[in-house]
Amino acid sequence: MKAIQTMVEEHNNIKKMLIIVRKYCYKILKNEKLDYEDFYKIIDFIRNYADKHHHGKEEKMLFNKMVQELGAPAEKLVKYGMLVEHDLGRLYIKELEEAIVKVLKGDEEAKLDVIANAISYTHLLQRHIDKEDTVVYKFAENNLSDSSKEKLEEECQAFEAQGEKEEIQRKYINVIDELNTKLNM
Repeated sequence: MKAIQTMVEEHNNIKKMLIIVRKYCYKILKNEKLDYEDFYKIIDFIRNYADKHHHGKEEKMLFNKMVQELGAPAEKLVKYGMLVEHDLGRLYIKELEEAIVKVLKGDEEAKLDVIANAISYTHLLQRHIDKEDTVVYKFAENNLSDSSKEKLEEECQAFEAQGEKEEIQRKYINVIDELNTKLNM
C-alpha cells in the first residue's frame, strides 16, 4: 500500500530528527555551546511534520478504518496504544517548550527539564515507530478489505494534495539538514 509506505518513509525522517534531538541533549549534558532557539525548529518539526502531517493521516484515516472494520482488536491497539502514545508525545513537547522558555530566561536548572522531556520523547517515539512499522501497519495491510485499502489510498492522496506534500517534505527535510549541519560544525 502506497499510503502505508509513505507513512514508513515519514517515520524514517522522524527518526532522523530523534537522533538530532538526542545530540542536542548530549551537548547540554556536556555543557557545550548550542543555540537553544534551535529547539523551536525541532518543536515545529515535531508539531507540524510528525504530529499534524503524519499522525494526522494515521488518526483521521488509517486508525479509523482499522477500528471500523476490524473491531475490538484494532480498537484496543489504536485507542489504548497508539493514541495514548500520540498524546503522551504531545505532553513531552509541550513541557519541552516550557523548559526552553525558562532556559532562555536564564533558568539553568530548566536544562534538566529540556533533557528529560526531549529524551523521553525520543524514547517514546522510537518504540512507537517500531510498533507501527512492525505491528500496526502489517495488521492493517493483512486484514483491511481491498475496498478499505483503496479508500485509504484515496484519502491519503487527497490529504497530501491538500497539505502540498512536496512543500511540507522539502521544508522539514531542510530543517533536518540544517540542524545536522549545525551539529557537525
